[in-house]
Amino acid sequence: MKTIKFLLLLFVVASCSSIHVYSDYDKKVDFAKYKTYAYYKNGIDKAEISDLDKKRILRSIDEVMLAKGFSKSDTPDMLISINATAEQNVNVNNFNAGWGWGWGWDPFWGGMNTVSTSTSGILTIELIDAKLKELIWLGEGTGYLTKNVDKKDENVKKFVTEILAQYPPVKK
Repeated sequence: MKTIKFLLLLFVVASCSSIHVYSDYDKKVDFAKYKTYAYYKNGIDKAEISDLDKKRILRSIDEVMLAKGFSKSDTPDMLISINATAEQNVNVNNFNAGWGWGWGWDPFWGGMNTVSTSTSGILTIELIDAKLKELIWLGEGTGYLTKNVDKKDENVKKFVTEILAQYPPVKK
């Protein structure tokens, strides 16, 4: 019985650690022409997150974009903007180990209730055509955030990597 409770708890914790990614793009754009980028300062400045988190996100974007063969430029083909939001979640889990017949809960068999809080975040990365000033691609990642300073860099890098894995889009 303890093994079942442990496995259920492990499943719940493991399922909370994933990042859900969504992307959208302009189907008429030829993404092969984009080779350089710079950050869209107005968009970066409007992101309502700490400067430390902005630096983490921008460093991670640089790493991923450089690995994809892009380079930073003062005269870029595209501009990158970000937005981030966070919300507090309250999670209530009721694991009832009771067995028996009839309706209701059997207090003699016991159960386990847990209440926890977590913070989920949404990171949006927008790619804008630098000449036309038009949005060409949008990627969004939703997942759980950590307050552990030692794990923040790793968490942000995972968000950015999974979002930008969708770029460039594969046209069907």
